[in-house]
Amino acid sequence: MSVHRDHFFSSLAPQSEEVKSMLSKVYIFFSLFLSMFGEHELKTQFIKVGDKKIHLLEESESLVRYRRDEVERIIKNNGEKLKVLPAPAIGYGVRLLMVKFNEPLVVPPHDSLTGFIEAPVEIDVKVGGLSVDHFIVGREKYALYGSLEAGVICRYHVSSFYTEEPSSIGVAKLIVSNPSPDWKSLERVVIPISGTPMYYESTKAYYPLLIVTIKDHSPEVNNTGKAPREGLNMVGEGLSLPNFLMRW
Repeated sequence: MSVHRDHFFSSLAPQSEEVKSMLSKVYIFFSLFLSMFGEHELKTQFIKVGDKKIHLLEESESLVRYRRDEVERIIKNNGEKLKVLPAPAIGYGVRLLMVKFNEPLVVPPHDSLTGFIEAPVEIDVKVGGLSVDHFIVGREKYALYGSLEAGVICRYHVSSFYTEEPSSIGVAKLIVSNPSPDWKSLERVVIPISGTPMYYESTKAYYPLLIVTIKDHSPEVNNTGKAPREGLNMVGEGLSLPNFLMRW
């Protein structure tokens, strides 16, 4: 959601200068909370990111205190802006994200289905090329993918399948393809996320477009590295990751 300042004020009836000044402060306050990802000036302000809140406090003309929960930094302000960027949900260093659907998908032969799922993301806060903070938003869950003997730990999330973008902070767009002559069902998707690029707009983060091809009994997941739609900002390089075959 974005509101242009000139449109905001032109839509109002004529007001006194005092009222306009008050409305301007209200507009600026709400603009801070509507803008989450991207660049922020190193000046006194709050930046709300999901269930977390970053507090910037000017301590002098050149020093800014950064605070988020128990994390604090003193940043020398040289005009560089603070960047709040999405990062893949790798947690303790996992390479995969498993999203279980609330309702299994059923796809006809030689057909496909396109939609969206909610997906967990992490937040990387940078000044220049230096990361000054990295944190998780929402609940952090893990699961075993595969057998006890040969399985791997991955990030875990449960989501509905949406025909329109959900309102969650993290989103992934899926194209589920069934090239076989048989009906197929899909209960979950396992996504390679280590080294993935990410995309964002001011209030939402996106994983790259995901293509799931149901081959026999082992769906194959392609993290294309491409933006799920036009007009998004990119973090990292827009390169495709190796396809992942879901054997379990």
